[in-house]
Amino acid sequence: MSDEFDYFDDPRIGRLLDLVLQLSTEVHVVNQRLRATEALLVRQGVLADGELDDFTPDPKERRVLDNQREALTGRLAAILSESGPAEHPLREQWTARFTGEAA
Repeated sequence: MSDEFDYFDDPRIGRLLDLVLQLSTEVHVVNQRLRATEALLVRQGVLADGELDDFTPDPKERRVLDNQREALTGRLAAILSESGPAEHPLREQWTARFTGEAA
């Protein structure tokens, strides 16, 4: 983190705050889109009201959902373990990913 935005004595606290803000933003956007999508599907008669709440995935759908959860968990863990200044978060990790080297 740069000194300009370092409001805490410990940079790990700043990273934790970044994680919470990122996660909160993600949850808000997903909730808004999910509610809008469900409302449109109910309005058009594709779903019954509340039908989404009773959804049980089949094995293939479960794998997709599990993979998406694992990807999200990985991204969140990366925020906690990133190195470098706040202006360039995860720069070393991105470079390593594209060059095939370990970060």
